Amino acid sequence: MEDLNLLPILIPLLALLAGWAIGFFDSNLRTAKKIKQAEDSARAAIEEAKKRLDEEEQKQLTTQPPDDPGLLRLKNQNGILTLELDGVRVDASAFTPQQRKRLIELLNTIRPWLEGKTIPPAPQPASPPSASIPPQPPSQPLRPAPAVKPAPPAPRPAKDAPPPTSIVGQINEILQARIAGTPLASPGIILMESATGGVLVYVGIHKYEGVDEVPDEAVKIAIRAAIAEWERKYTPGL
Repeated sequence: MEDLNLLPILIPLLALLAGWAIGFFDSNLRTAKKIKQAEDSARAAIEEAKKRLDEEEQKQLTTQPPDDPGLLRLKNQNGILTLELDGVRVDASAFTPQQRKRLIELLNTIRPWLEGKTIPPAPQPASPPSASIPPQPPSQPLRPAPAVKPAPPAPRPAKDAPPPTSIVGQINEILQARIAGTPLASPGIILMESATGGVLVYVGIHKYEGVDEVPDEAVKIAIRAAIAEWERKYTPGL
């Protein structure tokens, strides 16, 4: 039996296999390129979205008005109350004397709201009433002193006046009760609140801006005792 000539069959078959292999690898290569392009496009889109988000956040931060802490602010932070006085956070468990007096001033200021009365101007941060001294004007050239006229008598509160709501008024009420029937009642000692939130002391016809300016040591002792009694009465436990 003569040998069969397989070359005419094998050559086309090998060519077909080679073409299929080339097409297969070329298709995979194109697919890999498309996948890489899609990944690059997605990555660029994500970066662009992040950039726009950062720009929007920065824009909101720059256009947002600054926080105004006000005079008195109470916050609830995760169930814990925090207190701020004049924009400064304070430790409610360890008040300083200045912080305690400032808090009492603000509470006395807003108390008329609860009583349906007119709200007075909010007191500005200052030293305690006993140490409040208005700023001194600049020195002026010496001039001949004008004739000194006696100061008008110190104003006395009306007998039927309503209970005072300011700290100075409350301290004055305690002072009047303490000096009644004593030698200090003869000249008359009156405490009044100044326009700047400080304290004016009237001893007879003499006026002093602050307790420390009073020359009579007995008067100063009586006023400070009234202040201490006011603290025990209105700020127990602070």
